[in-house]
Amino acid sequence: MNVLLTNDDGIYAQGLWSLYNSFAKRHRAVVVAPDRERSAIGHAITLNQPLRATKISLNGEYSGYAVNGTPADCIKLAILEILPTRPDVVVAGINPGANVGANLNYSGTVAAAKEAALCGTLGIAVSIEGPQVEFYDDAALFVAKLGEAVLRKGLPFGTFLNVNMPNLPLKAIAGVQISRQGVEILTEYVDKRMDPRNRTYYWQGRDMQSFGEDSRIDGVALNQNYISITPVKCDMTDYCVLEDLAEWDLDELIEEMRN
Repeated sequence: MNVLLTNDDGIYAQGLWSLYNSFAKRHRAVVVAPDRERSAIGHAITLNQPLRATKISLNGEYSGYAVNGTPADCIKLAILEILPTRPDVVVAGINPGANVGANLNYSGTVAAAKEAALCGTLGIAVSIEGPQVEFYDDAALFVAKLGEAVLRKGLPFGTFLNVNMPNLPLKAIAGVQISRQGVEILTEYVDKRMDPRNRTYYWQGRDMQSFGEDSRIDGVALNQNYISITPVKCDMTDYCVLEDLAEWDLDELIEEMRN
């Protein structure tokens, strides 16, 4: 199996190389990752400056390609140019800090797996409860097995898996819960401050997400020490509202504007 590994925490992040160690035991694994942290950058791509991929060595033992772009850039560049053959599976992570609920919309880790799915390649995004992660290697062992299962079973075009793992040894994990994304509204705020030159600046903040008690929701499953696996579609169309909109007779708006 040819595996492409990336992340949004930068090419030197521990979680990335835990994945490499786990996959490289049985498969061909290649790392193409941002040259610095790109957390919460979402699905941004670089259009107004050139991309560069620099081969790096880590402790004289591992090597990979550091890209001066986003996680989505890394996937595009790896598939279109760097890799000699298309990867069978793309794995993004392991991200310290869960990507559940609303976080899926902001995560560069999730965006990398989504970009893989858009390119017609199997994609898995992996996060672990943090920020002080102790069990990267245990998580990576599970993800390597999951990657093999995904290759055997396949996924529909445009669908990828978002995986969130408890920060626990494998023997302490309650099991695997197939779950949906939580959609509860975040409580957010902006902290307004003044700098020494009397200029206003802001820090964005938010409270912890609340998910209720339904273990079929990603954040709840994770809080109950389950591995949460959520299938995510790139097609963002709301098909129920699509039918409702068709009954709105919006052509009347055009007629009103013409008159």
